[in-house]
Amino acid sequence: MANKSKYKNILVIEDNHAILDVITLVLQSEAYKVSGLNKSVDMMEHIDSFKPDLLILDIMLPDGDGRELLGQLRNNEKTAHIPVLMISAKYTTATFQQNTEHKPNGFLAKPFDIDDLLDKIEGILAGKNF
Repeated sequence: MANKSKYKNILVIEDNHAILDVITLVLQSEAYKVSGLNKSVDMMEHIDSFKPDLLILDIMLPDGDGRELLGQLRNNEKTAHIPVLMISAKYTTATFQQNTEHKPNGFLAKPFDIDDLLDKIEGILAGKNF
């Protein structure tokens, strides 16, 4: 992994504790600073204090729809610049692209391979879209 991607802040919003824990452990082992939320209720306050370089956002959350949250992020000048990688067990890449108004920087269908997750994160942090 390139040194320029080290020590970046990544905020993960995922309601499945097992998935949140795995993503957190993997990213921490790659020297990312990770913060996790299992609900979206405090998302904006958490973004304001944590200042993430990337947001990993589940679509299906108990208190919100990730696509609507993405819209809130994109429509807010303070958060519009934050890259977003969306994850979902319900959608595939093809079905997700048809069902969203705002486009994330990347999408990954669950279950996903850890190497694919890391590749997408590195690419998004380098300015690519997937």
